[in-house]
Amino acid sequence: MFSDSEAEARITDSRRRSDTPPDGAPSGPLASKWTRHKDTSKLISPANRRKYTIIVVGSGLAGAAAAATLSEQGYNVKCFCYQDSPRRAHSIAAQGGINAAKNYHNDGDSVHRLFYETIKGGDFRAREANVHRLAEVSALIIDQCVAQGVPFAREYGGLLANRSFGGTQVSRTFYAAGQTGQQLLLGAYQALSKEISNGGVKMYSRTEMLDLVTVDGHAKGVVVRDMVTGKISSHAGDAVLLCTGGYGNVFYLSTNAKGCNVTATWRAHKRGAYFANPCYTQIHPTCIPVSGAYQSKLTLMSESLRNDGRCWVPKRKEDCGKPPASIAEEDRDYYLERKYPSFGNLAPRDIASRAAKEQCDDGRGVGPGGLGVYLDFADSIKRLGRKAIEERYGNLFQMYEQITGENAYEQPMRIFPAVHYTMGGLWVDYNLMSNIPGLHVLGEANFSDHGANRLGASALMQGLADGYFVIPATLPNYLATQKPGAVSERDADFKRVEAEVNERTSKLLSINGKRSADSFHRELGLLIWDKCGMARTKEGLTEALRKIPALREEFWSNLRVPGSGDQFNPQLELAGRVADFLEFGELLCNDALQREESCGGHFRSEYQDEGEARRDDDQFSYVAAWEYTGDLSRPKLHKEWLEYQEVHFSTRSYR
Repeated sequence: MFSDSEAEARITDSRRRSDTPPDGAPSGPLASKWTRHKDTSKLISPANRRKYTIIVVGSGLAGAAAAATLSEQGYNVKCFCYQDSPRRAHSIAAQGGINAAKNYHNDGDSVHRLFYETIKGGDFRAREANVHRLAEVSALIIDQCVAQGVPFAREYGGLLANRSFGGTQVSRTFYAAGQTGQQLLLGAYQALSKEISNGGVKMYSRTEMLDLVTVDGHAKGVVVRDMVTGKISSHAGDAVLLCTGGYGNVFYLSTNAKGCNVTATWRAHKRGAYFANPCYTQIHPTCIPVSGAYQSKLTLMSESLRNDGRCWVPKRKEDCGKPPASIAEEDRDYYLERKYPSFGNLAPRDIASRAAKEQCDDGRGVGPGGLGVYLDFADSIKRLGRKAIEERYGNLFQMYEQITGENAYEQPMRIFPAVHYTMGGLWVDYNLMSNIPGLHVLGEANFSDHGANRLGASALMQGLADGYFVIPATLPNYLATQKPGAVSERDADFKRVEAEVNERTSKLLSINGKRSADSFHRELGLLIWDKCGMARTKEGLTEALRKIPALREEFWSNLRVPGSGDQFNPQLELAGRVADFLEFGELLCNDALQREESCGGHFRSEYQDEGEARRDDDQFSYVAAWEYTGDLSRPKLHKEWLEYQEVHFSTRSYR
């Protein structure tokens, strides 16, 4: 072991050798960095903004907010989404709430507390300056959304209501029943629709980005496919914003919509963008358990339910098959309350997920296959009344009953962990620009704010912060250095990339093998879940890295895609996405293999202390930024060492 001074010397020496681009955060006191950065950032005059065209890929909270706000500022915006409407973006599925440091309950909340709890929740693997900015901006988001008419829940007197989420000891989560994401997305969609009507935004629905175009090293456009007609075309702009969400569907079964994919960020990665921390994937503890071998996706029960629901399993294995009501109180193990008395059922997601897995591994799981734990509302209903629970979570209880046929007011819900969110993403600097000049990345598609684990209700916060407040202030720093309209779809770089996309599409259609894209996706997802899911080992990751290239080779020799490329063809879309997952999955496992520590959602079984994650701050307190080298098995690792001014490394304890 190193002494504190020796460890700090090693880290400092390693930082001097860092070869990542600078993160761009200003110097000086942490609390004033964002204000000072805005005050010293470059500006584009209103008369000149209309000369610039901004390409926004994705229309969820980050994309819709960015497209609407930039258009309101006077820029020309092209917005692309593969859904039939921006309202169908996956942000709609975020149920529980959105964090903001407004201290409405006068319970000790503050910007600093939200900042610190986010750093701690991410297991000290997030950038300090980015997280503090997020906490600062959070309060503005609520004001913005209330002004848009978002119907947040309110107390009897009319004030906005709050509830708690995992990893915090205050009430700072604003919500709209169990459909917060939907209501926030409708607010952003209204703003976007206004700008579409005014002509500032040109919307391209049912259009999928298939590649990034760079000109002289700068991101200047995208190649897309019209998913209805099959037409492949190019679009040029002065900057590109990727707001395309996460890569959780690499596991096949996840809480993500079936269309969620890694294609946009992966294609940008292969054009030179660094991919950061891909092994940081979040397992959500509150999901309806798997019900069959051919299930296509999983359904999330909001983390907000853990405010009023108590997690338990039988103390004795022989009681697991009994009806829950027949198991006496003294024979129940309320394991989160037992293990983490300070936070109880509101322990952070990664910790609550591993605790549930621990009970099931011990043979005390409930339901089919023993892969479930109870989430019981009996005490809350007795204390508050059923009507109060219905008002808070009614649509979630209805959803649960429709899927399982069980009434959760009368018997406990059955839940089990599932892949939900991804903290990794493309590397960005303080301006949200990747190492490719002009390519900016917002929301879940970037890596910047959550470290190794995202606290609940922070995804909506980051998406709207990036779209409404951060990118409008930071994008001019890049645009001011560029001549507007300097490139065109007629340029050779666009024609070259478009030809490469056509060739790739033709190759997928011409294999004419025997297996569907979905069968490859299922096999890949099961492999990665087993070897790089809730628990990872060196042996398991090495096995996955041996099997993934073999599976990828079979994909390109035995895939069958029916139909043609010049028409509506969902199987072709799926094949392209699975091809990218088969490449990305190898990077995911490589990142997990090289990070020889446990932190947040990355749990290496070799590195634990009595079941708790054991970090190695001396060796691994860095952002792992991976560069594509042309050889999928040999990516190049760049390390951005994390430096903290206000926080200090400490054991992450919720006991």
